[in-house]
Amino acid sequence: MIKASHNWLLTAGLLSSVAAVPAWAAKDITVAVGSNFTTLDPYDANDTLSQAVAKSFYEGLFGFDKNMKLKNVLAESYQVSPDGLTYTIKLRPGVKFQDGSDFNAEAVKVNLDRASNPENHLKRYNLFDAVAKTEALDAHTVKITLSQPFSAFINTLASPAAAMISPTALKKYGKDIGFHPVGTGPYQFDAWNQTDFVKVKKFSDYWHKGYPKLDSITWRPVVDNNTRAAMLQTGEATFAFPIPYEQAVLLEKSNKVDLVATPSIMQRYISLNVTRKPFDNPKVREALEYAINRQALVKVAFAGYASPATGIVPPAIQFSRSYPAIQYNPARARELLKEAGFPDGFTTTLWSSHNHSTAQKVLQFTQQQLAQVGIKVQVRAMDAGLRSAEVEGKGQKESDVRMFYTGWSASTGEANWALTPLFATTSWPPAIFNTAFYSNKQVDQDLEDALKTTDNEKKAALYKDAQDRIWNDHPWIPLVVEKLVSAKSKNLSGFYVMPDTAFSFDEADLK
Repeated sequence: MIKASHNWLLTAGLLSSVAAVPAWAAKDITVAVGSNFTTLDPYDANDTLSQAVAKSFYEGLFGFDKNMKLKNVLAESYQVSPDGLTYTIKLRPGVKFQDGSDFNAEAVKVNLDRASNPENHLKRYNLFDAVAKTEALDAHTVKITLSQPFSAFINTLASPAAAMISPTALKKYGKDIGFHPVGTGPYQFDAWNQTDFVKVKKFSDYWHKGYPKLDSITWRPVVDNNTRAAMLQTGEATFAFPIPYEQAVLLEKSNKVDLVATPSIMQRYISLNVTRKPFDNPKVREALEYAINRQALVKVAFAGYASPATGIVPPAIQFSRSYPAIQYNPARARELLKEAGFPDGFTTTLWSSHNHSTAQKVLQFTQQQLAQVGIKVQVRAMDAGLRSAEVEGKGQKESDVRMFYTGWSASTGEANWALTPLFATTSWPPAIFNTAFYSNKQVDQDLEDALKTTDNEKKAALYKDAQDRIWNDHPWIPLVVEKLVSAKSKNLSGFYVMPDTAFSFDEADLK
């Protein structure tokens, strides 16, 4: 009896000890971001944020590391024919989509056929319009034939837009695939509350064994910068981007948070609709460039975490050109306005592609600056849905856009995608994002010819000529190149903002 009693006491003690040990903590993180998501179909998204979130569940044949260096993902290797027209790509074997179907050459064909078909009216069609034919040679070999040489093609396949979507899901959901994403990525789609969050959870059959290290990520749009920063302090968010510049110094001193400032390829600018008065007059457009004090803008809106733009392509992009700094000269601005027939200025509208507090500051600052040279500006900050309807969705004849504050980062890491979507005639909305409705035949030719040559000297000369012409035509007010300021909980590692403002979270883990 004594022995039995002793065993019972021992067992009870063990059970008590086990009960005292907390359950294994789930590795769930919340990422607070600056605006809402437009779609979860990366082929049909014009904003980097929607594509960044889509990287949770989607992968491409190639990708970029946190420093924008090219890497293999679902592709193991590739070969290019001497004429630059044929790409033969070997695929990674043993990869499954999250619906259990196989990733193979046929899946690549289905995706590229969809992306390169103009009848699908996908926003990223212009990235794939050179694809003439895609063939599955065997289960793990795909052959892609281009209609003309396109020297940036592998970089294009590495962009977030070139995701591999399950053909089974595409067939099932059709045009609604943006609400039902199925890819090969480390996380699978869980839920999307369109006003509040997107949640993804670990994909247990992910091909890269041991990954992902997190159990779930909740992406939460938080428009107000101050709220986003506060969520880190309270623990409601594990990672936040962008961080309000004015709060960066305070967060730097926090014992709960790590503040990180990194280089970017994000160019901020105001496009001017050159097809509408008074912006059809080059002197008016040039006057506006002199009317903005960029050094003051850097301090007022970005708290020093930016640098005045020196061109129309950020310096970190290959083949970018820099020009003498545009001096703040309101007297010269008034003089040019007088020469253009507007001695008393004019009234117009300035829209913004975002409505977070940094964008609001840029709008207010610009409004005040232009008022000093006689230009009265009504400002309007937009959320993602309004921007999609009013700016991206309307052609030149229907568009009410005049001045438009926005930003662009070339997600392919090269000059073609920094120039063509913003300045080519074929990129007028609703095709892509040339919100200036700028058109220059020689610029169009330069951009086309640059993609046909693999000779870097010729390519550099063509991109220089294009940038020189654009710079002198003044379709934009170039403003600043941002530094990217993010913050994270000290127990989160391996989560980064990339130079194109997308995210790298392959190695993300929670202590």
